[in-house]
Amino acid sequence: MPVELKTATDIHQIGADAWDACAGSANPFVSFAFLSAMEDSQSAHPDTGWQPFHIICQDEDGTIAGVAPLYVKGHSYGEYVFDWAWADAFQRAGGQYYPKLQSAVPFSPVPGPRLLVRADHPAPGGIKTALAQGLAALPDQLGLSGIHVSFCQEDESQTLAQNGFLTRAGIQYHWKNRGYGSFDDFLSALNSRKRKNIRKERRQVIDAGYSFAALSGDDLKTRHWDQFFRFYHDTTDRKWGEAYLTREFFDLLHDRLRDNVVLVTALRDGDIVAGALNLLGQDTLYGRNWGSIDRTPMLHFETCYYQAIDIAIERGLKTVEAGAQGEHKIQRGYEPVLTHSAHFLRHPGLRDAVARFLEQERAGIEENSLFIREEHSPYRKDNTNPQK
Repeated sequence: MPVELKTATDIHQIGADAWDACAGSANPFVSFAFLSAMEDSQSAHPDTGWQPFHIICQDEDGTIAGVAPLYVKGHSYGEYVFDWAWADAFQRAGGQYYPKLQSAVPFSPVPGPRLLVRADHPAPGGIKTALAQGLAALPDQLGLSGIHVSFCQEDESQTLAQNGFLTRAGIQYHWKNRGYGSFDDFLSALNSRKRKNIRKERRQVIDAGYSFAALSGDDLKTRHWDQFFRFYHDTTDRKWGEAYLTREFFDLLHDRLRDNVVLVTALRDGDIVAGALNLLGQDTLYGRNWGSIDRTPMLHFETCYYQAIDIAIERGLKTVEAGAQGEHKIQRGYEPVLTHSAHFLRHPGLRDAVARFLEQERAGIEENSLFIREEHSPYRKDNTNPQK
């Protein structure tokens, strides 16, 4: 197609209207509001190893037809599709793995579109192909080891594969709404043991004196963000040792996406002691971050998983995506789904080695996903509903 590809080192060079015309409104994580909050708060910033380098596809008349979020990375932190072993092997062999290019939502293992095309464009497939070809050309042009596209959609991984990328599968655990009218309606779809266990876990938290409130829009105040930032730091200090997100990020998120924010707060004796940050998409509730200053057993499951299911049922949402990994989610009604990423590696030896690894890894992941569904699903194997 007669298009021109450019790059931008600041999302504001593209602008909200042009970006969101390509991103749409279904997934807030690829919105201008979210990504600009990442940049403006210096959470995704050259100093943190996330240099914005977004790619732009323009039609002949100069109209922006497509974009892709892109960053120059000096490390592999905050990605959740792990390539540390690739980097280590390449560097031990004398190569230079970093810097690399990463098309992703910073610090967010949320599946969604990465090759963003205007909804009204007459040839969306052509623009996606142009973006894929442009991404594949960048490592050679810049002298970098490669480019990685994380948590993209399956059709995008296929387009990227057709343009020289290696594809990779992963597993996350999502909750699916099958038209439930209430939480009890959902429980009735589970086998007896799992149903009793969830009721026991929820009762344990309530009996311990907790109550919950989901805050959105103008109900969210500065004090709520101050408290949540404290919780967020508690989690990062205990698990990772480094907080990726600045305090300003949460202020900007509030200013730009407050109606998409659902902050689940856990209260005890009138004080907020834990919180789970979710973002509301068109038909999905996306779990984002969690933190607590309270170590009560089961509080995490209630705040992050069960409250999210309650919200999804109440709002008629189709899916709850509760973040990366976590086989413990299975017994709580979350089911395995495959995620997708794509990787273009410039060095032939590294590419061949990674290709062999990915072939073996994919077979294991697909087999594991099928095994979980068939042998460990918490759902009843018949179609009867014991509560109806």
